[in-house]
Amino acid sequence: MKRITTLVMAIALAIPSFAQFDSDTGRSRYNHINTEHYYGLRIGLNIASMSSDDPQFDAGTRTGLAIGGVYGIKLSNSTPLWLEPGLMYSEKGGETTIENEKVTYRLSYLQLPIVIKYSINIDDDFYVQPFFGGYLALGVGGKAKYYNTRESDAIFDTMNRFDGGLRLGCGAEYKMIYAELGFDLGLADIAQNDFDATRTRSFFINIGVNF
Repeated sequence: MKRITTLVMAIALAIPSFAQFDSDTGRSRYNHINTEHYYGLRIGLNIASMSSDDPQFDAGTRTGLAIGGVYGIKLSNSTPLWLEPGLMYSEKGGETTIENEKVTYRLSYLQLPIVIKYSINIDDDFYVQPFFGGYLALGVGGKAKYYNTRESDAIFDTMNRFDGGLRLGCGAEYKMIYAELGFDLGLADIAQNDFDATRTRSFFINIGVNF
């Protein structure tokens, strides 16, 4: 958790250096209204949990890393509507106690979010952008850690690698600097058990730049 927070803070401090400004106008060379597309870099935190019919996998929150990029495409010249697909490395999972033993589940995914954004101009270079869409994800690693016995198991030996669900939230953009808060609601059953369904949940906070 400390390493993740330190990494996010270090990149957050470096983000303003990405923004290039015109010396004559004092404004960013990136113009949200006039551009037809944009690229974005994102880094942030997932506050993840798991919801399950099996008490073993009904897990409370744990924090994980999210990092990746997005590509925005303007859908209309008359309406500030954008399609934004992306590719993220995203850590999810949860934490629980089983027979007085702390257990953490770390599920690492390559995640493809696809959302529709509506951009609302608040003041000059400041925009608020509510968004809604979904995501697909493929598990690429992760472990279940048992703290009393100091043992761990590969999580995808007992879980399906495929996940997918809904994504909603709201972003804010000032010049090139971007921040967002949202929620991933897993709809896919990642359990291999035919009787007890398990699904992921995750609040996320991301920061980044658009250019």
